[in-house]
Amino acid sequence: MLSPMIDMIFLLLVFFIVSTMYMSEVKTIPIRLPIAKHSENVSKSNFNVTIKKDGSLYLDENKIEMDMLVQNAAIESKHDSSFSVIIRAEDEAPYKTIIQLMDKMKGAGVTRFGLATDTGESK
Repeated sequence: MLSPMIDMIFLLLVFFIVSTMYMSEVKTIPIRLPIAKHSENVSKSNFNVTIKKDGSLYLDENKIEMDMLVQNAAIESKHDSSFSVIIRAEDEAPYKTIIQLMDKMKGAGVTRFGLATDTGESK
């Protein structure tokens, strides 16, 4: 009688492991990132900002204005000492927009940034 119960517990465990893996997936706008062969993987970030080649900004999957994005980041950085921003700029995104965003965030008190790249390896 114990064997079926162990089987059920094992199946529940597998279900929770698989469902947790899907919940941790980062959902962002699909873009073509610049390639860097010596980049590092960062597993955790509070803000994933995407800059498309037309200069539009997205916070995760939602389009947002730069001033609102900076305000949200300033509020979050005050509450969390390990707050960080990952900037995912499309390979043809205007450099000026990236620098403006980083400058405004730095002025708002955000000090931890990362720039997302692609390794160029096929998936």
